[in-house]
Amino acid sequence: MRKMKANIVAFESPVLKIYNILPPPREDLDEMLAILFTGPCRPTKEDFARTPFLVRRNAVIKALEWLILNHADYADVEISHANAMQYDEDMPPVTVEYRRSESNKVPEGTSVFDNEEDDGTVEGDCAFTVHGLMGEICSSMTPNALKAMALRHLNSGGKVLAVGRSDHFESMWNNPQLYPQMFPWLFPYGLGGIGATSLSHKEHKRHLLMYHDKRFQTDVNFPFVAFSHEQMMANTTQSFLLVDQTHFGEISEHLMNVDWTTLGSLTTRLEAGEHVHTQTDAEKQCFQLIHDLDAISGRMHGSTTSKKYMCSEIWSLINHLGSPSWYITLSPADIQHPICIYFADTGDKFTPEVPSYDARTRLVCQNPVAGARFFHFMVQTFLEDVLGVNKLDQPGFYGPTSGYYGTVEQQGRLTLHLHMLLWIKGNLNPEDMRARILSENSVWCQKVIDWLEHCHVGDFVTGMHADVSERIGKSKEDANYVDLTMTLLVPPPDSCKKHAGGEVDDRCRGCTASLEWSKIYNDTVDDLLLRSNVHSCNRGTKKDGTRKKNKAYAGCMDNKWGKCKARFP
Repeated sequence: MRKMKANIVAFESPVLKIYNILPPPREDLDEMLAILFTGPCRPTKEDFARTPFLVRRNAVIKALEWLILNHADYADVEISHANAMQYDEDMPPVTVEYRRSESNKVPEGTSVFDNEEDDGTVEGDCAFTVHGLMGEICSSMTPNALKAMALRHLNSGGKVLAVGRSDHFESMWNNPQLYPQMFPWLFPYGLGGIGATSLSHKEHKRHLLMYHDKRFQTDVNFPFVAFSHEQMMANTTQSFLLVDQTHFGEISEHLMNVDWTTLGSLTTRLEAGEHVHTQTDAEKQCFQLIHDLDAISGRMHGSTTSKKYMCSEIWSLINHLGSPSWYITLSPADIQHPICIYFADTGDKFTPEVPSYDARTRLVCQNPVAGARFFHFMVQTFLEDVLGVNKLDQPGFYGPTSGYYGTVEQQGRLTLHLHMLLWIKGNLNPEDMRARILSENSVWCQKVIDWLEHCHVGDFVTGMHADVSERIGKSKEDANYVDLTMTLLVPPPDSCKKHAGGEVDDRCRGCTASLEWSKIYNDTVDDLLLRSNVHSCNRGTKKDGTRKKNKAYAGCMDNKWGKCKARFP
């Protein structure tokens, strides 16, 4: 589990002008918006065509007409066709200032793993960054003075950004208009906000995230804001101070006599990241008080207390079922699976035609809900079909499952993976296992070795590594070859009822169909293993042994011994 790195609070934004005639005059935009274009040369019309700053007049007029008819906040708005004609359709509606630059990277904001020279894209929409400039000193400045101030700030490497806002928070409770006001493009009618129905906040958000057109899923802010608010509400309603009962009187006395000035100073220093060493008696008393008190909220996912509860649950399972038999890590490949692509795409029908790697990456990255749904589907499939959970007629790959406990964690690329402890029925505790291994019961020891070798399989189905690699290499030369990681398996045919005892008749259609399916299945498994499950020590290096610059990882050979540390068969 990872801690929550940030949270979202809402303020009302002060609006200087309230328009009852839309769109506003073209010159009014210069008072609030300016575009700074950086690069080795000035922007062209082709560059502007890839930016999100162009105005389509007919689309704006139709949108305003729809809002006036359907949105209560736009009922008294008038449409100005004269103002709309002031906007060019092939140029941004505001002045574009140009600043020559060989790179658009900010050194202080660049990751150590960022090996690209520039941020950008060759195809599709152009990414852009919004910088705000606001404050009392700017209210009396002309548009040209604001642009000059922004340019001077940019050229001097300034890092301060101020955005005007109200002095009071917007409430997350009993405020149905909060989300429609924050996300007007998601609530075009101005209705249906969180808290406007009898649904709980959590269920309402779940309902919106599963909306048919997936606009709530693909919005870059809504899932994070909704989850952050859910955490803060759980933390606020469920938090309390936990005090050891045996020291209650002593702690109460410390609370009544604590030096609040010293406590405030320590809090400021700790928030600044300073490593504080206690020197005075007052500081020691404050630290002891902090140690004695435990602010908890067990229902907030990711909190320290929730992790304590999880540890307690794991120890309880160990006490009840014994030591776990397996520790499993499951990392589903979301951008490589057709089901995840289907979840992320907006199409209503599923087809096995999978888009290119770049298109798949864009789809999944733009829809975190699809990645979470796919992860949940794969975990449920793993539990039921591999471990045999809730299946009376299927013991599971490792044997009959008596219990499991899994925790979810995000990977470096922000997708999900699972860490799981697995208990098998009849497993022995470590002491009994050790005693039996050291005993003279060679039959039992051989059975344990056979079981472990059955679980640890590092071979192909149809042959050795070299043979499978040669056969699949020839198959790839065929023009009709399809990447099997991008396809779904064909379900097996119905079993032959005439030869149900295991006998196979080559003249029987049912037996022949089963044999053909088994051969295709085995070939498919070997193809997937060769493509996805064979370790290579040279993926992060070039032929001469030097590291590839576009790879964030150093590779398994990057150690002082020069030996592979993956230990993968």
